[in-house]
Amino acid sequence: MPSTTVMVLGDHPPPPGALLDALRSMDAEVVGATLAELLSCPVELLPAADVLLAPAEVPGASVREAVRRLRRWAGAPIVVVWTVADFAALEDHVRLGHDYLVPPFLPALVSARLLSCSERAELGRTLREADARAALMSYEKELEIGREIQAGFLPEALPVPDGWEIDVLFRPARQVAGDFYDVFELVHRRRLALVVADVCDKGVGSALFMALIRSLLRHTAEQSGLQHLVAAGRAGSSRRIPVVGATPLLNAVTATNGYLTRNHLRQGYFATLFFGVLDPATGSLVYINGGHNPPLLLDADGGLPVALDVTGPAVGVLPDCVYTLGYAQLNPGDTLFVFTDGVPEARCPDGSFLGDARMLDLLALPPSAPPRTGRDVLDVVDTAVRRHTGKAEQHDDVTMLALHRPRAARGPHAGRRAVA
Repeated sequence: MPSTTVMVLGDHPPPPGALLDALRSMDAEVVGATLAELLSCPVELLPAADVLLAPAEVPGASVREAVRRLRRWAGAPIVVVWTVADFAALEDHVRLGHDYLVPPFLPALVSARLLSCSERAELGRTLREADARAALMSYEKELEIGREIQAGFLPEALPVPDGWEIDVLFRPARQVAGDFYDVFELVHRRRLALVVADVCDKGVGSALFMALIRSLLRHTAEQSGLQHLVAAGRAGSSRRIPVVGATPLLNAVTATNGYLTRNHLRQGYFATLFFGVLDPATGSLVYINGGHNPPLLLDADGGLPVALDVTGPAVGVLPDCVYTLGYAQLNPGDTLFVFTDGVPEARCPDGSFLGDARMLDLLALPPSAPPRTGRDVLDVVDTAVRRHTGKAEQHDDVTMLALHRPRAARGPHAGRRAVA
């Protein structure tokens, strides 16, 4: 097997016979090319070589440009120029660091020179590969650090009131995610805030904005007042009632949207979110759905799930937009299922989505069926997502939260956080 691959530049003048004889004697693999081909051919079609053998009459800058293109595809060869008479032309190439051959083209001398150049080319490739591996390891280490930091923004344990159950499933598509969820107490522990959000795109940029948006929402909500007078929430109703927890909710979403649109509109990142505030004593829920997939309210007695309304746009898109409040009631046995678009948009190997219709079918509970907990809901949907995806790559983050009110209080129920 040839130990050296030599690319002979076939531009005028052609290599002398003695030089070609020397190449044959060293059993080198010889490939031909012209300068025009090296400068215009698609990069992926360029041949690989250890040595580029060119006449000294070819301009050094043109040879350097050809080597630059070869480097991007198969690694840079060592340039060796030759001449039989125009020794002055060697000066330009020597300044550029090119090696050279001059008569007599004795096989032993040519072989020694080209083999030395081949070893230099191999050493250069080895060093570049080592640098690339080191850079990849450094990048992966940075991603792992980012994943650990991001995990710190997710609650380690969920503050679950007596008589309620909360279950969460969080599975990022990459090491860092744009999805997030949060559960925390408000109004002197009289209300429970639940947030599920999805920052556009994936990867590091989304993860940075996830941390920013999560912090803005929680800090503003925790620092806001206790109650706010709002409409009863039914079309045509003029009755106004005090809803404890509405002020933190409105302030958090409005302030976060204002901050993002004032300071980060050019970056183009935004988030869809569902932010609900639960009264554990009554099961009443006041919420804002900012452009998010409508959460589904699963009735204890079965039937089709009821989708909660969208009440405003995604945060970070429209300055000074208005968010209205939505209302829901969770009775004993009911479950609220909140999810990100990674669930209905889970793709199978041929690219088709799981779809909203399929998800609704999975969640529809026949009247005669036994009661289903929030954990049961997550398991049913997650199993369907995994089966639908099969061996295909996970394209988007998957986040699901189930808020369940058992028919009979079971005492304190530790919040569970599932990260797959």
